Amino acid sequence: MDVLPALSGRRAGEISASVEAAIRSGALAPGEALPPVRRLAEHLSVSPTTVGAAYRDLQIRGVVTASGRRGTRVSPRPPLGHQLAAPVPPGVRNLAGGNPDPAFLPDLGGALARLRPRQRLYGEPAHEPELLELAAGLFAADGISPDFLLAVGGALDGIERVLMAHLRPGDRVGVEDPGYPPVFDLLLGLGLVPVPVAVDDRGLEPDALEGALRRPLAALVLTPRAQNPTGAALDAQRARELRDLLADRQDVLVVEDDHAGPVAGAPAHTLGGDPLERWAVIRSFSKSLGPDLRLAVMSGDPVTVSRVEGRQQLGVGWVSHLLQELVVALWRNERVQRLMSEGAASYGERRHALVGALAAQGIAAHGRSGFNVWVPVPDEQAALQALLDRGWAAVAGERFRLRSHPAIRVSIGQLDPGEAPAVAAALAVRGSRAARTRSG
Repeated sequence: MDVLPALSGRRAGEISASVEAAIRSGALAPGEALPPVRRLAEHLSVSPTTVGAAYRDLQIRGVVTASGRRGTRVSPRPPLGHQLAAPVPPGVRNLAGGNPDPAFLPDLGGALARLRPRQRLYGEPAHEPELLELAAGLFAADGISPDFLLAVGGALDGIERVLMAHLRPGDRVGVEDPGYPPVFDLLLGLGLVPVPVAVDDRGLEPDALEGALRRPLAALVLTPRAQNPTGAALDAQRARELRDLLADRQDVLVVEDDHAGPVAGAPAHTLGGDPLERWAVIRSFSKSLGPDLRLAVMSGDPVTVSRVEGRQQLGVGWVSHLLQELVVALWRNERVQRLMSEGAASYGERRHALVGALAAQGIAAHGRSGFNVWVPVPDEQAALQALLDRGWAAVAGERFRLRSHPAIRVSIGQLDPGEAPAVAAALAVRGSRAARTRSG
């Protein structure tokens, strides 16, 4: 389709705005090519320099990507407002959402009723001392330095602030492949270049990281456990191997997204701290206490924490003390601690049940920790349709992949272990058979 009629403007800002409008309206689709600079310049009766400036602005903001001979194309995930995923059809079980089971989340109403918060005024300290004390204990217990701490508005907020504290548009950032789509989107939105690093059940593959480090790499973003979508989790040996690779690369900023924390179903192993010069470990409470608690605690080197805190003061100022107090109250509640322990055990049972049922069908799958099972398949849409025909909804792996092979993600937060054989049987139907084990 000719997109020229959808584009307009005499100045670079007007042209870039018209491209964004075309993307929002659907006139330009993700991955679609934009007109060559000279062709669009002739159409708009402007200089190629003006169009080039518009394209560069869009590229810096991650809306488009420069693809060499393939020209300039709309980003696969442009950082613009988009519609939510299509709802799950009536009568179909939702194994697509990636949410924790509400049965293992605490009663927020009761906790709020017991709080006695006071009004906070401008100029007061940004952090609740009890929250910092809690964070220090959590990090220290896992061998992570608690010397410099702060609160951020969730894991992705922390990742964004850390990256902005050190990086500039055009910098290359290593990311897990397959990995978490919002991280990919965030990098593109900041004008950064995602560099895929393969993962296995134990996290980033050392050979893959070594290969990525052969070229300039400004940062590395990884998930130490409950990796989304594969469920990968670092062990002590893998963490040591990765630290050794990074020991001589003090130019690389390492950011860990420990989003699941105590309900991940795996112990915490970190790359943060010595010998790294620039690092941050961000631990969210969203999976353990509830997604609406947009709060995470962050530990890091003094320069990174200072920069993030300084920039935070120029914007939102601080994370609500009400949220900070609520998290502390919940975390110190014995019943909530039992809920988290029960949740971690149940999620593990559900993952193991599904991976085992798939193996019984000769289907290889991954789910070492967290809330998801990653199932390699030859055809994602065929596999999803096979599940849907049997009353189950899952997610295509396409959005999670950069270079890795096709797969689907099945979330276990709403799955009863007894239902696992039915899900596996649906995936084993002819025409959607997943990747086979050697014994399959």
